[in-house]
Amino acid sequence: MARHRIALGSGAPILGTYQGVWPGISALDDGGKKAGPTGSVWIDTNTGFIRAVRAWGDAALWVGNEPPAKTVVTGARYLQAIADAAISGGRWVVAFDSGFAARLHSREADALSDWRRMGALLRYFEQHPEWRGMQEYGKLAIVQDPANGGLLSGGILDMIAVKHTPVRPIPRQHLTLEALAGATMAVNVDPASLTPEQKEVLRSFARAGGELLTGPPGWKDPTPGKITLEKAELERLNDIWRDVNSMVGRRNLGVRLFNVSSMLSNLLISGDAKTAVLHLLNYSDYPVENVAVHFIGAYKHAVLTSPEGTEKPLEVYSTEDGGGVDIDKVSVCATIRLW
Repeated sequence: MARHRIALGSGAPILGTYQGVWPGISALDDGGKKAGPTGSVWIDTNTGFIRAVRAWGDAALWVGNEPPAKTVVTGARYLQAIADAAISGGRWVVAFDSGFAARLHSREADALSDWRRMGALLRYFEQHPEWRGMQEYGKLAIVQDPANGGLLSGGILDMIAVKHTPVRPIPRQHLTLEALAGATMAVNVDPASLTPEQKEVLRSFARAGGELLTGPPGWKDPTPGKITLEKAELERLNDIWRDVNSMVGRRNLGVRLFNVSSMLSNLLISGDAKTAVLHLLNYSDYPVENVAVHFIGAYKHAVLTSPEGTEKPLEVYSTEDGGGVDIDKVSVCATIRLW
């Protein structure tokens, strides 16, 4: 079904939509890389949407978007589509373009090799159901309404994700002081949508020492059925982004990453807060090398795993905010477990 018709909060065990963007680095008509409002290379992704839906509960979310028409899709792009959903706890309904389907049917060697890599990646996430049960790490909370842009791709959640700042979405309907527990900053994207009781929750949060940023008045949801922002809407969202970027600055709100311009990440925390998991996803067509990860907390152990079967202990060194680890190379995706 369409995103805006998803039965959020219904208690249904499975939710699904056919509306999704095709993940990858956005390219300009001349072949150059498109920069987004953040100034970074812009990555088309469904991660913000998936995280916004999963903030409503533990339902399994399936995204059934198809590859772009009249486009040759490489095996790496299929791997990115699978992992784009999985690092945020969702699942992509595997759908091939006609060319790849024909080559796979003919049992061409390259197509079979790509198919085996897809199978390994799907197994990688399915063999770790505990990841989907972990919570979004979030000293920064985003309060948004699904009826007013909260289910968009390319919205404020994705803007923050491109900068690798951990962020926790909170639906307006679930806004309580308990939901804000652990957060030190909060962004109220659409103040006009809040009830008086919800506004008082945010005032209490600020009185207790939390930093609160309120979006500009007049934020409106795009036409129902759209899943991305039009140019005028994006320009208004830029105002929120500039204020968020100023508020966050260079502070470490859970993890800071270096040498990751073509990547997205997602930081998760266990219920007892003793274990953290950091997913890394590379959207470029070549491996990313020499990645540095600086995290908050007194974690003493770190292990790197990957769909290729890697399980490598990482040396944890001290940093100003806590600790850090270095990663030699990430091909498509990798996961760091901290404890």
